[in-house]
Amino acid sequence: MNPKLRRPLPLGAAFLAALAASVLAGCAGPVGLGPGEAVPPVSAQPHPEAVWPAWSGTSSRAPGADAATRQPPPRALKGLPKVGSGGLASLSVHAVLRADPRTKPLADRGLIDRPGRAGLRPPRYMDLTGDKKPEMLVAADTESGRNVLAVYTERGGRVYPALFTSGRRMSVETIGSDLLVRTPCSDGGEQAVRFHWDGARMSTISDVKKYNKDHRDYKDYKESGGAPEPAEPNPHPSESAPTGGP
Repeated sequence: MNPKLRRPLPLGAAFLAALAASVLAGCAGPVGLGPGEAVPPVSAQPHPEAVWPAWSGTSSRAPGADAATRQPPPRALKGLPKVGSGGLASLSVHAVLRADPRTKPLADRGLIDRPGRAGLRPPRYMDLTGDKKPEMLVAADTESGRNVLAVYTERGGRVYPALFTSGRRMSVETIGSDLLVRTPCSDGGEQAVRFHWDGARMSTISDVKKYNKDHRDYKDYKESGGAPEPAEPNPHPSESAPTGGP
């Protein structure tokens, strides 16, 4: 090459050329895997799992609870033996219900193995607090068609109520360590209330009502002049979550 043609680049041009070279050299890494690199694992996301599968087909909708903020911490139930190494599963379900004033009227009911009868569903035990010790979940079906759900936890060998809620055609699911309770609404929609352990009890973290599509479209069409609007989550779950006894 003619030496006269080999002129040095101006300082600005040299900088831009170096920058372009570095960008081109480094753009392959972030957009793909290099030779021999393993594909990063994909973390599994929790999804709803039925607590009582036989009852989940009757409804996939939910009620609310009396677990609200600004309540004093739950007190230990009286009249129960100290919980040993066997955990809550070593206690009599009927004895636990009898020790709780809210569930005492249901304590003498027998166990049922399928929907359509009045009685206590088989108790379930699962860790909802993250302490590796399963909580006791008990649900009762009454003659009136109303369902009651109670959750109990153990600390220092004593039993504490963690949740009490009721509704009709109730189904209960877990999402990770949270509980999702569903019940149908009288207007054709459904209500889903999600409960999360807050250190003292299972408290409401979301309360969402979904309208039946046909019902909502017709209702919104009449009220808005033809343009249905999407349903939105309830911004005040503690105010609308229904409570009540059997």
